[in-house]
Amino acid sequence: MDENAITFQRDRYNKAGQGHVFQYFSELSSTEKMCLLNQLESIEVENLGRLLESAKNSQAGGECHQISPYDYNPDVYGSSDTLPKSCHVLGLKAIASNEVAVIILAGGQGTRLGFDGPKGIYSIGLPSQKSLFQLIAERIRKLQQLAMDSVSSTGCYKVIIPCYVMTSPMNHQQTVNYFERNNYFGLEKENVTFFPQGVLPCLDENNKIIMESRFQCSMAPDGNGGIYSAMHRSGIMQDWYSKRNIKYIHVFAIDNALVRPADPAFVGFCISRNADCGNKVVWKTDAHEQVGVMALRDGKPCIVEYSDIDTDTAEQRDPNTGKLLYGAGNICNHFFTVDFLRDVVLPNMNAIYHMARKKIPFYDSETNQTITPTTNNGVKLESFIFDVFPLSDRMAIYEVKRNEEFAPVKNASGSPADSPDSARQMISDQALRWVTRAGIILHNGDRKEKTDDNNLCEISPLVSYAGEGIEEQLKGQEIVCPFHLEISNYP
Repeated sequence: MDENAITFQRDRYNKAGQGHVFQYFSELSSTEKMCLLNQLESIEVENLGRLLESAKNSQAGGECHQISPYDYNPDVYGSSDTLPKSCHVLGLKAIASNEVAVIILAGGQGTRLGFDGPKGIYSIGLPSQKSLFQLIAERIRKLQQLAMDSVSSTGCYKVIIPCYVMTSPMNHQQTVNYFERNNYFGLEKENVTFFPQGVLPCLDENNKIIMESRFQCSMAPDGNGGIYSAMHRSGIMQDWYSKRNIKYIHVFAIDNALVRPADPAFVGFCISRNADCGNKVVWKTDAHEQVGVMALRDGKPCIVEYSDIDTDTAEQRDPNTGKLLYGAGNICNHFFTVDFLRDVVLPNMNAIYHMARKKIPFYDSETNQTITPTTNNGVKLESFIFDVFPLSDRMAIYEVKRNEEFAPVKNASGSPADSPDSARQMISDQALRWVTRAGIILHNGDRKEKTDDNNLCEISPLVSYAGEGIEEQLKGQEIVCPFHLEISNYP
């Protein structure tokens, strides 16, 4: 074993006030020593103190901030009912110029769904049995084709929407293997990149790293806000501005079955407003829906969690429109310019971490066992993807219809909301709307009130990205409900 490497790591951790991680080193086997050294090498212990101080300052000043409604005037706020067609065209142009990439936040497991595996692998039970990953991949393929058709009549022009999947250490290899087994669902392998979100050591009440065993520090994911440092660490951002010429990024969570990756309307709206940062929202169903909302904190754009808004504030309405002043619900669907991420976000990453008090397993030397406490015994450092909103000088807010673009898959089947059942039904209802809107003749009557899974309708993303083209593709056809339209099974 390299004694110089051991000395180097000891010096690093002693200098950072964390030398206790070597407490049991002399008692370890060679394999255990190597395991500990490898882990210690991966931790940026020099930065840990700054992150902790930032988190403490954020917590201490939390009650001093002034919260006010966001200014939803037409110049900064988009609506799907009034959005000019030019925004969609502008977004499609950027996509056709290969300037747009997507990032899928897919670090979560399907535990709440009763599923043992990465959430993106989960099938919500559509007639096609497609997983959440497959639905997104096929929408990307269709959008690439639409953008290609918009600029090339010869079919020789190639549009690429690079897809980046942020995994977690626990599901990274499973996710990669899943895409490989399924040939990336028709996407080109070189345009799909996987990168794990970061992890940080858990700390005790004295700000010391908690040891989970004699040769292992207790680690925890750094939150979905860790995406920024993870992108930088993995070299993805360098790839954007030195190789691919990517200018705009669309980031969204895996657990929205209706998400529109690289949505041209959203991208185009943000570009038209010269926005450095954008947030797609849906309006709250009522004042007390448990969802974070767009607001201003000390005059800066932010997300305020529902638990931080009192009843009177939550129920405030605009006297002219009657809309909730705090009604723009956050759905984890964001736009960023690469310049904003590189020049503004990365230099300020240390300032956006929070402390979360948790029950953290720890090593007990008396019993030589790892103990899981029954009360909170330490803190995890984490950040949220929207923590960078206050850094934005030109924020754009874009409202969309819930029934068209937001079908969260968070709770197990049988739950009253945000479940595979509700998402399945929303996709089915959307398919019926699209076909009806296109003027296609339907047989077997109106099935809107039927919820039996045998009556589900489905239109493959490869047939239509957002309802476009159905009239031309199915002109003169008669469709029997329920229907399932794939490229290979047109009537």
